[in-house]
Amino acid sequence: MNNIESLRRLTETVETAGADIAPTYIEYIQLAFAIATDCGEAGRNYFHRLCRLSAKYQREHTERVFSNALATKHGDVHLGTAFHLAGIAGVELHQDSVMNKPKGTKGTEDSGATFSTHTCARYKVDNDENTGKEENTQEEEREEEELLSGSEPKQQLPTFPKADWPTLLQRIIAYGKSDALKDVMLLGALTALGATIAPHLRCSYSGKFLHPCLQYFAIAPSASGKSILSYIRLLATPIHDEIRAEVAAKMKIYKKEKAAYEALGKERAKVDAPEMPANKMFIISGNNTGTGILQNIMDSDGIGFICESEADTLSTAINADHGHWSDTLRKAFDHDCLSYNRRTDQEYREVKKSYISLNISGTPSQVKSFIPTTEDGAFSRQLFYYLYGIDQWINQFLEDDLDLEEIFTNLGLEWKKEVEQIKAHGIHTLCLTEEQKKEFNTQFSHLFQRSSIANGREMYSSIARLAVNLCRIMSIVALLRALENPHPYQVKNAPSSGLTPDKGIPEDNIKDNIITRWKLAITPDDFHAVLRLAEPLYRHATHILSFLPSTEISRRSNADRDFLFSQLGDRFTRAQMIEIAESIGIKKNTAITWLKRLTKRGILVKGDSTGVYERACVRV
Repeated sequence: MNNIESLRRLTETVETAGADIAPTYIEYIQLAFAIATDCGEAGRNYFHRLCRLSAKYQREHTERVFSNALATKHGDVHLGTAFHLAGIAGVELHQDSVMNKPKGTKGTEDSGATFSTHTCARYKVDNDENTGKEENTQEEEREEEELLSGSEPKQQLPTFPKADWPTLLQRIIAYGKSDALKDVMLLGALTALGATIAPHLRCSYSGKFLHPCLQYFAIAPSASGKSILSYIRLLATPIHDEIRAEVAAKMKIYKKEKAAYEALGKERAKVDAPEMPANKMFIISGNNTGTGILQNIMDSDGIGFICESEADTLSTAINADHGHWSDTLRKAFDHDCLSYNRRTDQEYREVKKSYISLNISGTPSQVKSFIPTTEDGAFSRQLFYYLYGIDQWINQFLEDDLDLEEIFTNLGLEWKKEVEQIKAHGIHTLCLTEEQKKEFNTQFSHLFQRSSIANGREMYSSIARLAVNLCRIMSIVALLRALENPHPYQVKNAPSSGLTPDKGIPEDNIKDNIITRWKLAITPDDFHAVLRLAEPLYRHATHILSFLPSTEISRRSNADRDFLFSQLGDRFTRAQMIEIAESIGIKKNTAITWLKRLTKRGILVKGDSTGVYERACVRV
């Protein structure tokens, strides 16, 4: 194996672990010299990929450091140093043999690099619990905890439960070749459809109105099938094309008026110059700077849909503007005011309310560059779905030579007509029944308590915002179901459509069918179908959390720990825990370590005499 191949494997492993292997400037420089000496210019991209795992990463500075390392190579610093730095960061890499062993720093020439496809970070078990008969043996004390940070969990992540979704959603997800791809398409469709009607649909939650603007991130290894999401964009394309045609027509008029104005000569002082029309659009390109995207949003009255098949496209915008674009996304989640001020021409622009939806996909290694840390709030606002890599050949020849591009284009044209009908009838507000609210609160109270077992407080904000997103999804599903009625807005002819006039609409307006505000109900079946998404979406988000640097928890597992303790219930014994752990492929001593830490932190409480562990009450 040559140096470049060794570096590639090392980089992928470190990215999977989400480890910062050069936290200080000294290690940063050592890493640059190690890669430059043995890999030359071919190692530049790998150096960037390793460095950007740090919250302090700056692309331009990294470029300069590596260019300087190329020019002033250190002959005594070799690629083995990079492997050594990875080991210090807690990433232990394994290999059977390396054909061309990278040399270490001077004096350690024989120290070879080691790596594995998945990270296997190991930490010694603390034997600090006096459990009598349950005391660890000396052999167990010597064992080590196995954390598979960022790898695929041993227990398969769940797909969504089967549901009788509204017809339009059924037609869209039918083109997914597996249950997981159907899930990916469902979330993508909900995001796109919600984006097109965002200002006209809302639900009351936590004292404010929330509109169906979702931020959805599908994560999957390369060639796993997530490319089918590209067809989701076509659902919104007809609306985007109509807006762009209007802009083109206005620009044509503007150019004529400007030419006439320029021809006036001195007479121009007597008339106002023509004003260039706003560059409106609906689908906003992520291949832009953060400021450029913000300007597109301003021109479009705060409404937009960003749909990108590669998360790195948006990551570039985020990094270029030092988090400015990330700030825009966080504010848009709550429909906050967006603004910017240009010092060059003293131009101040703002939109009072924002309706931005996001639909992106990417590989596991792109998660860290898009969401560098859980602390900035971007993680908790996203809906995540992790799609497993392919493990067998899948037939790619569709029956009857289906043209999916044409199919989804036609679906988009059909949906555009529905959008026009929705806009013509004003504002639609989802109203849950008291029973539905109670069931909703019970579900999320359970998830909230459960989350502390796996990840302490790190998932609290994610669960709170998952609840927000499910309310948004409920509003979309409820409206789609109502539109299946032949006359959804005719109160007399369609009393069961789910749409009724808002209580503030005058009786005379109702008689004349002049209604601009509607109360929207969701059927019990649709309510439960959406609510059942909470568990799998939580599990997928917990897994994605393991890709990111830990904050409150210094040693974070992936989704396996959450699954283990969810199977145990509120009361269990140590023996029961070990039995279930081993049945799902988790090492005995790893499970024991988790149990000790959770008990030490007060999340689990052990009965003095019974030996039964119980969950403590969660206090926020």
